[in-house]
Amino acid sequence: MAESKFVNAKSASKKLAFVSTEIKNKALLSIAEALENNRESIFNANKQDLSEAEILVQNGELSQATFNRLKLDENKMRDMIQGVVDIYELEDPVGKILLQRELDTGLVLTKKSCPIGVLGIIFEARPDVITQISALAIKSSNAVILKGGKESANTNRVIMDVIQSALDKIEEFPKNVLNQVYTRDDVAEMLKQDKYIDLIIPRGGNSLVKFIKENTKIPVLGHADGICHIFVDDSADLEKAKRIIVDAKTQYPSACNAVETLLIHKNFAFKEELLNTLKENQIEIVFNPESWHKEYSDKILACKTVSGVEEAIEHINEYSSGHTESIITENRENADLFMNAVDSSGVYHNASTRFADGFRYGFGAEVGISTNKTHARGPVGLEGLTIYKYTLQGYGDIVKDYAEGVKSFKHRDLG
Repeated sequence: MAESKFVNAKSASKKLAFVSTEIKNKALLSIAEALENNRESIFNANKQDLSEAEILVQNGELSQATFNRLKLDENKMRDMIQGVVDIYELEDPVGKILLQRELDTGLVLTKKSCPIGVLGIIFEARPDVITQISALAIKSSNAVILKGGKESANTNRVIMDVIQSALDKIEEFPKNVLNQVYTRDDVAEMLKQDKYIDLIIPRGGNSLVKFIKENTKIPVLGHADGICHIFVDDSADLEKAKRIIVDAKTQYPSACNAVETLLIHKNFAFKEELLNTLKENQIEIVFNPESWHKEYSDKILACKTVSGVEEAIEHINEYSSGHTESIITENRENADLFMNAVDSSGVYHNASTRFADGFRYGFGAEVGISTNKTHARGPVGLEGLTIYKYTLQGYGDIVKDYAEGVKSFKHRDLG
């Protein structure tokens, strides 16, 4: 892949940083309209991908979970278009004043949000990712280079063509903001481009994330596994437990926020009834798994009895991937302890782990879920795609005056 693609993306990111909110919103509405008008061509491309992927599944070259993520149905299409509209309606995250401090009279420090620059997104299956990330990148004034999985190549290509055609109608919108590459060689080349790409975001399995982290100097944002837990405390309401766990395991088993391990308090009186309900919902219960750090991506649930909330916390902090955990309890003290002590990007009380999602959080969409402890954690939406800079307004001020005691700092916050 020619280096010019990276150079052009970097140049586009600098131009996009000065594009008004009005123009960005105009571009987003154009994309939503274009997706609506080209539904059939997108569905036809997806059918072709599904047909080819089915053969790969039969040959053992593609997992059923990946195949499930590949399918683009009416519901996903609706959500995809609505996600663009939702991002249009959100406040522009660029140019926000995060801090303003008068260091001394007339010497004012300002902390202001700004774009990251160029994002490199590498993802498997899920062609709706292209629309989510494109919309988020536009609103947050970032250029992006996208590499989807080969199993969704036809759908990816058609969706990007539709988006680009929509952007071409907006005369004031810069060229080369959105870019797509297709091969493994392209990925290898992307990972070398620390001069032009500011952040890599992988969306895929453990092997993909591990490979990327080991083969680039570019900062990487994301998560490798979705080992999510639910702890049923002794005071848990049985009906709440049934609803929450069934939803967290069966609503979309291959999702990274589906529950994988169930911890049950030894004194929970309705354990057998709860387990029977799970089995009635075609959930396979595994009491002695080979590993507690396993993402099944299927209707399989590891299960363990624990002595109390402290042991549950200890188990989760040992085996969790830091994604999302939940406690089901009517004991407020235990809920607070759990939510404060569990070290994950999302910790819930009496709610399904499936809520860990940028769309459900009101972010419009997400570029992924981060378990990193960096500037962004959990579902990464618009704010996670911005960083900040400091500006300092002075009038001939110099440090020597303060070092020699001629002047002294006031450090007075403004506003």
